[in-house]
Amino acid sequence: MNESTEVINEILSGFDTDINYRNASLSLLETGESRYLRDLKLNLNSTLASEHLSAKEIGLIGVSIAVNNVNKLLTDFYTKFAATAGATTAEIAEAVACASLLSSNNVFYRFRHFTQKEKYGRIPARIRMQIMAKPVTGKEFFELLSLAISAVNGCEMCVNAHEDSLIKLGTTEERIFDAVRIASIITATGKVIY
Repeated sequence: MNESTEVINEILSGFDTDINYRNASLSLLETGESRYLRDLKLNLNSTLASEHLSAKEIGLIGVSIAVNNVNKLLTDFYTKFAATAGATTAEIAEAVACASLLSSNNVFYRFRHFTQKEKYGRIPARIRMQIMAKPVTGKEFFELLSLAISAVNGCEMCVNAHEDSLIKLGTTEERIFDAVRIASIITATGKVIY
């Protein structure tokens, strides 16, 4: 067994997945004995702890980003991680809902931002967002989830709006940075583990 196979097996065992599972991306990395697999493992492990986020918050961010990226394996993993860390079924459901809502918002507001036409800014969005009014996870954390998803989806307008809201709510920049860092690593992991 080569080192690449060992690292893939270690990663997959952490997901409670059959260590013999391979998809096209994992197979290419394994066959090429890519040194990236070590980085992937270390990066993934770094998403499971933070000085600025609780384990439950990390799990909920993971759920939201995995759902946003349509990754069942990572969704299952972070759902279990969040539940083990004390997340309720309502909080987990809200992380899923946030991913869905922000996907529509990101497309819509990116369109407005890209076109920069005043007319589109005056037409009502007509996107129902009641969940944002009184989130189960609290206003600050819902904004943090929204920011992380918006960063993954590349909506500059939404990233700036959510970051501004978070700062006004008293969130530290380190907390914001960590949420986005974790979201970026989960997104990268999902490119090869799905």
